[in-house]
This record gives sequence, C-alpha cells and structure tokens, in this order.
Amino acid sequence: MTLHITGMIWARPTSDLEPPSGAAFQPDFIEAITRAHEEGGFDRVLAGYWTNAADGFLVLAHAAAVAKKINFLIAHRPGFVSPTLAARKLATLENLTGGRLALHVISGGDDPDQRKDGDYADHAARYRRTDEFLEIIRNIWTADRPISHEGEFYRFQDAWSDVRPLQTPHLPIFFGGASDVALRVAGRHADVYALFGEPLADTAAMLNRVRAAVPAGREVAFSWSNRPIIAATEKQAWEKAHDIRERAIAKQALAGGAGLIAASGAVNSQRLVGLSQRGEVLDERLWTAMAGLLGGRGNSTAMVGTAEQVARAMLRYRAHGVSHYILRGWDPLPDTVQYGRELIPLLRELADTEDRGRVSVAVRTAAE
Repeated sequence: MTLHITGMIWARPTSDLEPPSGAAFQPDFIEAITRAHEEGGFDRVLAGYWTNAADGFLVLAHAAAVAKKINFLIAHRPGFVSPTLAARKLATLENLTGGRLALHVISGGDDPDQRKDGDYADHAARYRRTDEFLEIIRNIWTADRPISHEGEFYRFQDAWSDVRPLQTPHLPIFFGGASDVALRVAGRHADVYALFGEPLADTAAMLNRVRAAVPAGREVAFSWSNRPIIAATEKQAWEKAHDIRERAIAKQALAGGAGLIAASGAVNSQRLVGLSQRGEVLDERLWTAMAGLLGGRGNSTAMVGTAEQVARAMLRYRAHGVSHYILRGWDPLPDTVQYGRELIPLLRELADTEDRGRVSVAVRTAAE
C-alpha cells in the first residue's frame, strides 16, 4: 500500500503556541514553508480554510510557482461560491499546478464560524448542499455539452467550462465529517476520507462506518491526521510535549482566555474532546491533552516519542486501511524540517519493509 504524506502551509507564521506576527499575507513565508515540505519528502501540502485568513486559492497559486514537484490540496467550504464558478476556479488552479491539485471538501460544523461568512444553514442542510455542490462540479468537469440544473440549493442554465482538469476523470476529492449525514455524502463522492488522530480501535470503527456507506463499485482511501512530537529520547519527547502545553496555555492567557477552549458543535471536535476525557495518553503514545485544551479544533492529537517510536505507532493504522497521513507541526516551519529529516524517511523505510514482508509471505503461501 503506497504511503502518501501531506503537510500544511499558511500565508503567515501560524501556531497554537505563539500569537500571530507580521502581515496576514507573507509571500516569503509561503515560499519557505512550501519548499521545506518539498525538500522534506512530503507528497502534498494542504492550504486550509479559515474565515479570517488569506484566500487558499491564491496561497496555493503562489506555492505552485516556487515548488515544481509537490502536490497540493485545497480546503473549500461549499456554499460561498457558486459550484459552476468553483468548478472553473478549481480546474484553472489545477492546470496552473500542472495537474497537482486535489480538493478537500469541508462542509463546516461550527455554526458561529459559518455565520462569519454569512452562512446560516444548519448542519444537515450544509451536507445536503455539499452533496449537490459535488455532483454539479463533477458534472461540469466531465460534461460533453452545456448542462442545466435545478435543485434544493442551486439553479442554473447551460453551464459550461472551457478549462478542464488535467487529471482524469477529475481532481481527487478528500472529504471529512463524522456525522451520519456526512458519511452518506462521503460514500457518494469521496476519493479519500480524512479522519483526525484517534486511537486504533476508534479509527477502525470509523473506517467500518465509512465502508458501510460506500456504494458497491466505489473505492475510498483513508487519511489519518496527527501532530507528532519527536525528540532524541522518549523522555525528551514528553518534556517537549509538556512544554508545548504550557506555551499554549500562556498564549490563551495573553489573549484573555482562561482554561480550556469550549468544544465547537462539530462532531469531530466533540470526538476529540471526548478522547481527552478518556485519558491524557491512549494507545501508549497518542497524546490527547492538546485536543482538550483547544476544544477539539483542527488536528490536535499528537504521537509522542522518538522518531522510530512515532513512525511505528503511525504505521499500525495501515493494517486497518490508512494509506494517507496529514502531518502538522506545533511550531510549523521547524517541525516540518524535523519531520523531513527524521520522521518521513523512517516512515517510508518501515512501510517498504512491511510491504516486502507481506509479499514474501504471499509468495510462500501461494507456493505451498
């Protein structure tokens, strides 16, 4: 099973541990963090979606101008851009990158955050809208004549796009969301289903739920997210983890906060907070304390240990079908460099060793 490793880029230095600094859009930082991922052996980088941050389309367009090998993943929330226009924007950016773009669809799960961009649809409506949105853009990308549509959320006549994705049949679609309605939409549209960093048993149960929602004849790959904390020794790694927590608490205090950030209404956020309530460390080295501290927002659990300990713990998820990993650092730029130097080569080496072992066993079994 091929290993795919995705990192994350921003338009400015961004961290849960330090207040933001400098301009909100820093081209030099985009270049530096993109190059760090490419030089570190990442397969892909993700530009996320935030209601206060620079536009991900333009962030990735700039990143693609300086990095010629790495692939890109753009987070997009349906509902703010017409799907006919979104299809053309995505196809244009995909062509600009030379066919190196994938789409990460986030329907949104936090009502207050959605309303910052003027979206007052409830949770169920957002996923119905995503379903309709994805059906439309896939049709736009593959149609051989102008198409018209009249649905619950969108209505248009004779839509057509001259620009088409270089990838066939279209851009790969990553998808996240843990509610029942989210899984139904994922089953219809996702090429890669993305999970946050949960323990092995929880991850296996979620993958089974997704597989049950996938119609016959479709295949879905799985992505697992984490924010590894690695050091030369396990003791030093845990000391580093505890320092990260103290720095996050200090940042909240500077902003006038006190204690834990409340969990959002998103099902995934509630799941991560629930993990922190079950125990600070699960499965030996999956550290949940930051998920509790940050209210389950984003990718907020961490594997802690030496590079080899963390790599072996991460690769245990492959037995359940995980082939993609999204890695994000707590100090993003230096952590990216460290992952590229110490963790990613080990992940690939150990995965190759596992795969060769499986092939040898299969060959011996077939010969008996």
